[in-house]
Amino acid sequence: MNLLADKILDFYSHVNFNGKLPDHIGIMNPYRESEDIRILCELFYRKYYNDRNQRKLILGINPGRLGAGATGIPFTDTKRLNEECGIPYHNFVTHEPSSVFIYEMISAFGGPEAFYARFYINSVCPLGFIKVDGNKTVNYNYYDSKELEAAMKAFIIENIRKQIDLSGSSDVCYCLGTGKNFQYLNKLNHEFGFFGDIIPLEHPRYIMQYKAKQKELYIEDYFRKLSL
Repeated sequence: MNLLADKILDFYSHVNFNGKLPDHIGIMNPYRESEDIRILCELFYRKYYNDRNQRKLILGINPGRLGAGATGIPFTDTKRLNEECGIPYHNFVTHEPSSVFIYEMISAFGGPEAFYARFYINSVCPLGFIKVDGNKTVNYNYYDSKELEAAMKAFIIENIRKQIDLSGSSDVCYCLGTGKNFQYLNKLNHEFGFFGDIIPLEHPRYIMQYKAKQKELYIEDYFRKLSL
């Protein structure tokens, strides 16, 4: 049986979407767009997932430009990759507030080695989106329009199944986002029976943007729910 790192890296090397997207929406596939990202993923997953053990699955929304879009690793910007994971990368610097929260939470678990030995983080949709708005390019989520959500449904279902196979565990899934992401994942779960239970956690971006003064309370909430 292959190591979990082998399976994850194989998943990333093949994940792709060839369907039609709504106008002005582009797809972001960091695993095919950057040789640097492929190298960083190899280093990260060989470091933390080079075993055959099961993990609990944590699903975010979809990759953002400054986190997984920059490093290939969900909720891990270049600063956290350097300072928390000990994987050096100096070609450019990204700072993502969601990554700040996630790694403070991971620290409460005893650090990356302890946390990643128990959990595998990815997304309901493992590829990200950008919207071209005039001269600006902004992050976009799979649920931000009904047209995009419909276009991605079959792809999302296929890749949730693949990620369950990767993690080796389907009794519980932790969902990052208590609003639209949880509602959508819960609806799919009722239809397809992916997980025995889905436990919602407040999304790190929301916490850092609107509840930063209560960050420690949210870290405690994560710790309590993830320790179930």
